[in-house]
Amino acid sequence: MPRYALLVEYHGAPFSGWQRQNDHPSVQAAIEAALAKLEPGAHTIAAAGRTDAGVHATGQVAHCDLARDWDPFRLSEALNFHLKPAPVAIVACAQVAQDWHARFDAVERQYLFRLIARRAPLTSEAGQIWRVNHELDADAMQAGADRLIGHHDFTTFRSSICQAKSPVKTLDELRVTAIPRRIGTEYQFYVRARSFLHNQLRSFVGTLERVGAGAWTPDDVTRALVARNRAACGPVCPPQGLYLAGVRYPVDPFA
Repeated sequence: MPRYALLVEYHGAPFSGWQRQNDHPSVQAAIEAALAKLEPGAHTIAAAGRTDAGVHATGQVAHCDLARDWDPFRLSEALNFHLKPAPVAIVACAQVAQDWHARFDAVERQYLFRLIARRAPLTSEAGQIWRVNHELDADAMQAGADRLIGHHDFTTFRSSICQAKSPVKTLDELRVTAIPRRIGTEYQFYVRARSFLHNQLRSFVGTLERVGAGAWTPDDVTRALVARNRAACGPVCPPQGLYLAGVRYPVDPFA
């Protein structure tokens, strides 16, 4: 059976996350239903990362196996036709080796979190970015972020329901950028690592927001990290604003 890699973009608001669930809509189920329109029967796809409810993606990667030898462009076009009106799009497709795996072959995952400081509520970007009504200090947030980069036990920033075997991870990059806008300032958090713990990124951003607001110092971030205690974590920020922005492989299947 030919195997295909799919580069997937989606708006996470209508979904209970990536993973298929019995009683709630999911991105995985939407794509599998579209595949069933092309080749009747049950389909199971695997993804590079299982995003939570409300989390978006601009660079999710999944793979599927099909009986027919599809032209990748025609497969992506057919899937996009059957995915309507769900806010899910296949932006690239490529045939890959039969043992290629979207999750296990990935060597890096990249996430982007968007936060905006402005008094007025959001309208066109509602559900796509986290809004706070006070200005933030980007330099202070970067100083706090620098305390998290490297190889650490991230128990403090791990959800109590996280199923990872170990809380020890290596964080390769956590970069904070301030972008002035006509109304307010947008702060973007760009994060890279091979893998992440459940709620790790939202715990990072919620904690760093407290640093930017002046309620925490960068030293407080260090104390929280070394505490290895979930109770030492700052607030966990909401899912809107979080995007799975890319997945890196030894060889890019879409190149």
